[in-house]
Amino acid sequence: MLRSKKAIKLFALILFLSIICIFSYGTYIYIQAKESFSQSYKPAKGSNNNIVNKKPFTILLLGIDTGSFGRIDKGNSDTMLIVAINPKEKKSNLVSIPRDTAAQIIGTKDFNMQKINAAYNIGGSSMATNTVANLLNIPVNYYLTINMGSLEKIVNSIGGIDITVPFSFQDPYTGDQKFTKGKTHMNGSISLAYVRMRHADPEGDYGRQKRQQQVIKAIVQKATSVESIGKLVPLVDSISKGMATNISFKDMETLFLNSKILSKNIATDHLQGTNAWIGDGAYQIASDQELQRVSNGLRKTLGLPKENLKNEEVYQNEQNKEFVFNANYDQNYTIFQH
Repeated sequence: MLRSKKAIKLFALILFLSIICIFSYGTYIYIQAKESFSQSYKPAKGSNNNIVNKKPFTILLLGIDTGSFGRIDKGNSDTMLIVAINPKEKKSNLVSIPRDTAAQIIGTKDFNMQKINAAYNIGGSSMATNTVANLLNIPVNYYLTINMGSLEKIVNSIGGIDITVPFSFQDPYTGDQKFTKGKTHMNGSISLAYVRMRHADPEGDYGRQKRQQQVIKAIVQKATSVESIGKLVPLVDSISKGMATNISFKDMETLFLNSKILSKNIATDHLQGTNAWIGDGAYQIASDQELQRVSNGLRKTLGLPKENLKNEEVYQNEQNKEFVFNANYDQNYTIFQH
């Protein structure tokens, strides 16, 4: 009996020490992650508490073409995705916006309509946010800007991701990396080449958008899994050095604790445009119907009623009466000053 009591006490002591160690390690991870994340936090004007209050919200994800393959200039937003999340209904909607979409740049002194990816280059994340909000008639509550070079570090920090490649290809423009159709495990450098390729894709930039969505979903699912909790510090550290956001660390905590909403219920979509030439530049022109469709979908996710779009893009489409949407031949499109 005495030996049994000693064994119980010893077991209780080991259990207690284990709990202390786990708690201490968890506290260490929390402090380290918070310190790393503070490097990226760029508070915006005005308060925004949608995430912590579990209200519907949107995040504009901007992938900037810097920090990879020797690119160090400020760069345009090579990737633009808007994420609408409704915590109570457990719905998420991820929509890609083609970088060549013709859009009014909001925030410039004079009327300025050009490719939407120029908004970031002209006025940073704030101008890109306002431009997307105006294009789709939705509130854009948060932004997360990350250079494409950090993608490699992010994927490596969580031990790689599993992706189903839709077709076999090899693209000399992204390091001549070979991809074979089917399931494969990708490290950081391979993931970066995978999302950058567009020349060998039969769908062009739209195919690349689908692959970008694939990789983002895979990263979210892997980063929020139990096995990745111990990798939180290197993950946050790898992100923070190449990222800027107005999402606070407290907001990030809330997102992480409700990660099932993000990782299991993500609907994907994209804004479809028609090829056009404006001067000597190749653009994508979204029709009124397509802009309205995407706007309605995002607003529905956010719990907002439908509203008819009345923006500059709609006005310009009305003036280009001869333009044929969904045509498969070259057309010219004119920007009318007014």
